[in-house]
Amino acid sequence: MKCMSSVVTEKVSERFLVIGLRSIGKSYEEINQILGHIIPKSTMSNWCRSAKMPDEYYKRIEDQNKQHLESIREKSIEIRAERKKQYLKEIRTKYSHIRKLLENDENIGKLALSMIYLGEGKKGGSSLILGNSNAQFISLYLYLLRKCYQVDENKFRCTVQCRNDQNINDLEKYWSGVTDIPLAQFYKARIDARSIGLPTKKKDYRGVCRIDYFSSKIFYEIMEIGNVCLNNK
Repeated sequence: MKCMSSVVTEKVSERFLVIGLRSIGKSYEEINQILGHIIPKSTMSNWCRSAKMPDEYYKRIEDQNKQHLESIREKSIEIRAERKKQYLKEIRTKYSHIRKLLENDENIGKLALSMIYLGEGKKGGSSLILGNSNAQFISLYLYLLRKCYQVDENKFRCTVQCRNDQNINDLEKYWSGVTDIPLAQFYKARIDARSIGLPTKKKDYRGVCRIDYFSSKIFYEIMEIGNVCLNNK
């Protein structure tokens, strides 16, 4: 067995070793790895109270803290994104039946069509005029219009409104596919004069598709359905 003096000597030597390692910038975790056994952090902190740490140590700790915070931030973003994804999935599941209501209930379809037109359509005049850059929105509008009314396809007209540096032919082909309206029923495209000399930043921007449908009867019915909803008296 080791004598008491030998044990004390080893402890003192270990203490000075810890202080020395600490003085050259080693962390408590690194010191324990070097020693091969665990000394409580509180013990080492008490031993090293007078140890002067090198500037490199504080810089390293600062960098480690920044990396740790960045890691936490990235993880937090991932968690929030996953929670949002799950939340949106739950909403879609909860209201998945609504599309069938649009398809099967004419009154609900006309109500939805009226709300769409009140929000985005032209109110003056006696024909339907609506424009938007969102292809899905345009598709839904035309789906409901064709679903709820017996439309005359020859009365549709399209106008592409775009930026100066965009390819008009490509845009018209794109919107013809979205709307199922022949190119022969497209008016001459309108170019935004404010965009001359300015490159289009959004590569997926397809301009605005304006849909004209000449029917005063449908226009007035859609507007009056909206008025019935707006009149809460």
